[in-house]
Amino acid sequence: MDSITKLITTLGQNARTASKTLRSATTQQKNNALNHIATQIDKNRKTILSANQKDLQQGKNNALETALLDRLMLDNTRLDGIIESLNQIATLPDPVGEITDLKFRPSGIQVGKMRVPLGAIGIIYESRPNVTIDAAALCLKSGNAAILRGGSEAINSNMALYACVKQALIQANLDQNCIQLIETTDRSAVTELVKAKAFIDAIIPRGGKGLVEAISENAKVPVIKHLHGVCHTYIDKDADTQKPSTSPLTAKPVATAYATPPKPY
Repeated sequence: MDSITKLITTLGQNARTASKTLRSATTQQKNNALNHIATQIDKNRKTILSANQKDLQQGKNNALETALLDRLMLDNTRLDGIIESLNQIATLPDPVGEITDLKFRPSGIQVGKMRVPLGAIGIIYESRPNVTIDAAALCLKSGNAAILRGGSEAINSNMALYACVKQALIQANLDQNCIQLIETTDRSAVTELVKAKAFIDAIIPRGGKGLVEAISENAKVPVIKHLHGVCHTYIDKDADTQKPSTSPLTAKPVATAYATPPKPY
């Protein structure tokens, strides 16, 4: 067993064990963890921003495109946004245990649907370091353990943010392996992660079309993917259809005018 395979096996075993305890964690425990993450980020702003500067400098040295550098960049305003998102997630209702569609069957028993965690999720994403916190927070709230693998261009930023997550889990008396970060930039780690069906219940790729397709082609674990998305523009029947029907940059049609709103699907 090579070092990368051993690493993913260890992370996977940790995630599987942690998922069993996280699924029964109380709403208060999970919200405490989210609040502690927010506090840790606020306390460690200098460390996080310093790590981010290393990534930005490396990106410039590697001639990273301006748009990608902007996605990579963190500042106090963006950290404030991350902290606010954590606070918002903490106030959301706990989805775990929610019961819907209760119906009585002819036999007299009542049958419904209960929302339960998936288990252990692998999340693979690109250059935005804020996704490290977004993914960790949403998985915690929904009772799922997570293994995170961010883009190599953001490795220092991701590690600094993950340190805040790890400390917060300890403070909240949760298994610190509920959320784990792959700290190597070796691409073979992704290949091993998406094939780790013994430990991972689902893979979520978050990024461009190329990333999603590459993950889908190689995965042996179920993939939750978005690909192109649904991009429609609705034009009201009373609107001037000549104005919104072309892009000011390309002068090519970009929308379809409807006399009445399209039916939802």
